[in-house]
Amino acid sequence: MNIVVRTLSDQTYEIVRRRILVGAMQPGTAVRQDVIAAELGVSKIPLREALGRLEQDGLLSSYPNRGYVVRDLSTDEASEVFALRLKLEPGAVAEACLRATPADHVAAEKALSALEAELAKPDGDHVSFNRAFHLALVRPGGHITFQLMERLQILAERYVRVHLEPLGRDERASQEHREILAAWIQGDAATVESLTVNHILGTLSDLKQQLSA
Repeated sequence: MNIVVRTLSDQTYEIVRRRILVGAMQPGTAVRQDVIAAELGVSKIPLREALGRLEQDGLLSSYPNRGYVVRDLSTDEASEVFALRLKLEPGAVAEACLRATPADHVAAEKALSALEAELAKPDGDHVSFNRAFHLALVRPGGHITFQLMERLQILAERYVRVHLEPLGRDERASQEHREILAAWIQGDAATVESLTVNHILGTLSDLKQQLSA
């Protein structure tokens, strides 16, 4: 049995990260370290470690004499992140479907079911579960590919949350995910690649309209 030890820094990271991703900490607002430390009952050392990780994730920016601020959403950043996903993810998912084992198929199906369950909850953590599903489709392709795609998925998470806010978006996303997964399990690399391209392009198009508005 594996024992997972989560440090205070890890736990603080997850709590603050979730607050940012669900919009409880709005873009442009300063991170009140004293308040968070007191609220969570942690010292400033694990808090600063957590905030440093969140800055690496692209969720925070740090400024001399000001501390950390939640990063603003921008069309330029969304375009850059999703353009990179377009260059790398469709091919990576297509390649992975050719290497996937029955165990990988089961893992991907479970990841999508978990995502859909979170989408059905009023306060579900659909952003993290969305990342887990997309990474399940990449995992059989190799460790380095997985690491690169994990980084891109983390950078995209804030925008995924915004994208899924309008009514009906979650249903469309679930349908697209189901179509991608079906082709992936069948080992149909060409269809997987095409569907993934359309999925990412559609998300980026929606985001540009939302962010410009």
